[in-house]
Amino acid sequence: MYKETNKRSVLKGITWRVIATTTTMIIVYIFFGRLDLAIAAGLLESILKVGLYWAHERVWHKFRWGMNRIEPFNLWFTGLPLSGKTTIADAVYKELEKFNIPLERLDSKDIRELLPNIGYTREDRNSHIGRIGHLIRTLQNNSISTVASFVSPYSESRKQIREMVKNNIVVYVKTDLETCKQRDTQGKYLKALTGEFQNFTGVSDVYEEPKYAEIVINTDSMSVDDAVGEIVTYIKKLYLN
Repeated sequence: MYKETNKRSVLKGITWRVIATTTTMIIVYIFFGRLDLAIAAGLLESILKVGLYWAHERVWHKFRWGMNRIEPFNLWFTGLPLSGKTTIADAVYKELEKFNIPLERLDSKDIRELLPNIGYTREDRNSHIGRIGHLIRTLQNNSISTVASFVSPYSESRKQIREMVKNNIVVYVKTDLETCKQRDTQGKYLKALTGEFQNFTGVSDVYEEPKYAEIVINTDSMSVDDAVGEIVTYIKKLYLN
């Protein structure tokens, strides 16, 4: 979360005092008809009350009473390759940014570019998801929520994430395999079908559908905007009220 600095508190005090002091000077002048007395009263009041305002703000800042802590959450988008996970997750991330909460975006493509030697066997994928879970947990320890999109095809790896992080929300982007193939402008599915890509989810490797997803988005019947609206509403209800 954002922490107000001393400079910001002082500036707020000064701008408020300009208004308040001008009002005081006008009142003194109206009652006593002396400009010198009005100016003196205004200056003295400004000096004293700016200091008092700063002290008052600092004291209240030390108390958490009346303040609700936003618990960090993890939105975990899973689904077949080209199911629409990244597109929806990106849009959700942009909407959640408007709430000014500490938030990070994690996507499989970006992480694999950092760690290019990660394989695609079941063991490799599960180990990779474990590393992602550790990263998310570290971010959460610093009160940072995450929007993560990974194919994560195996039930055991998704279970691992649920056990490792707090407030995990699985968003299953459910899309028909044929629809995914039609969206494939880079020919990934074709390369998998011809054997060029090994262990490709949905072709030469399985995708185990989540049995316990908090949110299911069927992109065959739901638009991106409607999906984003449903997910953001869910988060607002649980964590942003």
